[in-house]
Amino acid sequence: MIALVQRVREARVEVAGRVVGAIGAGALVFVCAEPADDDAAAQRLVAKLLKLRIFSDEAGKMNRSVQDVAGGLLIVSQFTLAADTSGGNRPSFTGAAPPAQGRALYERVLELARGSGLTVEAGEFGADMQVHLVNDGPVTIPLRT
Repeated sequence: MIALVQRVREARVEVAGRVVGAIGAGALVFVCAEPADDDAAAQRLVAKLLKLRIFSDEAGKMNRSVQDVAGGLLIVSQFTLAADTSGGNRPSFTGAAPPAQGRALYERVLELARGSGLTVEAGEFGADMQVHLVNDGPVTIPLRT
């Protein structure tokens, strides 16, 4: 699985003008499943997200996880993370999982994250979404499981 994690002061996702998910301080996480991904990949991704030390401690060092700071997670599906531009200027998305598999793995990531006890919000799979965020830092971390 591919993820792009952004440390945020706040973030929200809108679909057709309505807010479908919003958090205060925490992490905005864009997620893309790939064809070879399975439940174990979803578990590894969520374990990494929960322990990723991207929040500052008293000394200003990135030494705390989203769990340590009791932050929120806004998890948004984004198949374009699998874009391949090696063949030209128009991206190919054949590296992304088929929609049914992508949806199932996205929903599994949400289920696992919600099991952490943190506030977990979500985008809407397959929808045209507008994502609003205040990136804190900025801190943006790519992950691949």
